[in-house]
Amino acid sequence: MREVAVIGVGMTRFGVSQNTSIEMFSEAAMEAINESNLKPKDIEALFFGNVLGTHEEGQMGMAAYAAADIGIPNIPTTRFEGVCATASVAIRDAFMWVASGYCDVVLVGGTERASVMDTPYATRTFAMGSDSYYEGPAGITFPGVFAMLAHLYAHKYAIPLPKLKEQMAMVAIKNHQNGKLNPKAQFQATIRDLMEARIARASQRGQPVPTWADEMEFLRDIKVNPVIADPLQLYDCCPFSDGAAALVLASRDKARRLTDKPVLIAGVGQCSAGPLHNQKDFTRMKARILSAKQAYTQAGIEPQDVDLCELHDCFTIAEIVATECLGFFEFGQGSQAVEQGETRIGAKIAINPSGGLKAKGHPIGATGAAQACEVVNQLRGECGKRQVEGAKIGMTDTLGGDACTICNVILKRGW
Repeated sequence: MREVAVIGVGMTRFGVSQNTSIEMFSEAAMEAINESNLKPKDIEALFFGNVLGTHEEGQMGMAAYAAADIGIPNIPTTRFEGVCATASVAIRDAFMWVASGYCDVVLVGGTERASVMDTPYATRTFAMGSDSYYEGPAGITFPGVFAMLAHLYAHKYAIPLPKLKEQMAMVAIKNHQNGKLNPKAQFQATIRDLMEARIARASQRGQPVPTWADEMEFLRDIKVNPVIADPLQLYDCCPFSDGAAALVLASRDKARRLTDKPVLIAGVGQCSAGPLHNQKDFTRMKARILSAKQAYTQAGIEPQDVDLCELHDCFTIAEIVATECLGFFEFGQGSQAVEQGETRIGAKIAINPSGGLKAKGHPIGATGAAQACEVVNQLRGECGKRQVEGAKIGMTDTLGGDACTICNVILKRGW
């Protein structure tokens, strides 16, 4: 297999967009193509991720329409769907096409426009990512799944639930701090910023002024941080988001002629799991452990070699559990690692320096590509105030559904 490099990345700002899914993808794609010193005509294939386009915009066949929109209507296009892991699965397949020698240059990414759905409809469509035959009728939603995960984790490792809730709140505080430094994040405000804005607003309106001492006390207040699914509160949950992200992949020989800042895809992994009720221990997601092992083995590295990881923090407890399944911390130690600051930028391993799904946003068909874009920019040293200094190896981790699809990508600085 040939070595494969990422030679260009592009991403829209995440949040609420007035553009269609295809328009957002075109914006990200053209940014990636221009950064690659290529023209659209140089792209040989498109690997396109989208999950809910038929429900959001009543549109099928988006991959072909997206290619036409950027001026390459006759190339092969393929749409991927792996729930939240959609774009990561597309990246893995695109990587294999180039590594095999079948293509020299491909475009890969994803797009989603969730904001056009109202909250009840969005909740219903997102729930289709879990088992619709048994889990849906039982009332399972993703907040419910991860609330159960928090209870399981607390019970299994004998962590008092109030303490775990504090540690989960620390994940939210960290990721909002990182998101503030990311100009393309949906939430560019720290938890303290949000708290102080509420205090200022109450003062301006002549209302009783809250007296929160710090961010933790703010997050304990269920009036501003209501319970969504016990013990998860509002700020434990990622938002619905619109956005798109794209990457251009090329063979090493081609990349040498196009960029002086190459980032190589060193390893990939992908595994699946059955419905939630068939999984033995959701605190130790076997599919994630096996997928990560595939990626580590192909890259020839161990977890301790990874400098930063963009991982799937759809809920704050999800980040804690993922750090353990990926091997960064021992099982049962992930929550303590957060409390000790080991996942901050500049600490043991930087987790979600982009702000993660929690603050950067989570347009589900685009998330995996956005994670890869962040890692590429970090390895190039182009992330400004959120830069992980000296980063040489980065990893992405994307979880689809309730672990039905897991995909990991390991990237490293090029030659």
